[in-house]
Amino acid sequence: MTKVRYCGRDFTAADLDLIRSIIARPEKYPTRAAIARAICESFAWVKPDGGPKLMSARVALLRMHRDGLFELPPPRHKNGNGHWNPQPTPATDPGPTLTGTRRDLGPLSLCRIACLRDSRLWNELIARYHYLGYTPLPGAQIRYLIRNETHLLGAIGMGAAAWKVAPRDLFIGWTSTQREQRLHLVINQARFLILPWVRVKNLASSVLGLLATQVVSDWEESYAYRPLVMETFVEKERFAGTCYRAANWIHVGQTQGRGKLDTHKLKDKPIKDVFLFPLNKNFRKILTAPT
Repeated sequence: MTKVRYCGRDFTAADLDLIRSIIARPEKYPTRAAIARAICESFAWVKPDGGPKLMSARVALLRMHRDGLFELPPPRHKNGNGHWNPQPTPATDPGPTLTGTRRDLGPLSLCRIACLRDSRLWNELIARYHYLGYTPLPGAQIRYLIRNETHLLGAIGMGAAAWKVAPRDLFIGWTSTQREQRLHLVINQARFLILPWVRVKNLASSVLGLLATQVVSDWEESYAYRPLVMETFVEKERFAGTCYRAANWIHVGQTQGRGKLDTHKLKDKPIKDVFLFPLNKNFRKILTAPT
């Protein structure tokens, strides 16, 4: 083995030996979190704002552990590594049916998750009502609760972009090197939920329009840079992507039905439509600038 790749980074045999040496010092690095922080420091693995890429490091370590490259210490908190299935609470019980027009709802708000109570509410809503269920969003992320003045209407979440998506990459026109260096400038609209008892026409596209005007400044406030493009994936057999088309997202193609770990070309994943929304009119020029 010359090198392996996890979370967008190549690890050589020497890198893996260094990780093993860190794991072998439990008196200094007793937890998975401490090991991840040491990995970030050792490899200068940082985000654009200079902070350590702890989430990427933790995900990479877990995948290496599962692939048998080394043995991590047991997790301190038994959370199933993201496979969380909480018992529903009254906070997410169905509310009264809301119908009518978008105008009837009045002003909408995307309320950023900023406290533990709201974080648990967002997680529970997604776990209870989203068809994909709850898993932690990857990498840099921002989550919102969707509200009007009187009702909770849904939830939406942004996370890190997919590593390699042929229709997206062809549309942008960047090289693999440019993609590796600038992928953080693409953000993924990973979860979108309008609560099932909220049946208001054009609400979803209105939320997407509000997201496009708000997420750039929110992302800059959190991560010290402005994203250029949003992406999302819509399962073809379930949804037509109507709200994305209505909100002027661009359909750029479809996935091949292969998961990111599918090395045998089994194509056992659902086909998904790929939609993009440019957040900067010069996105292509910036993303494809010479490296």
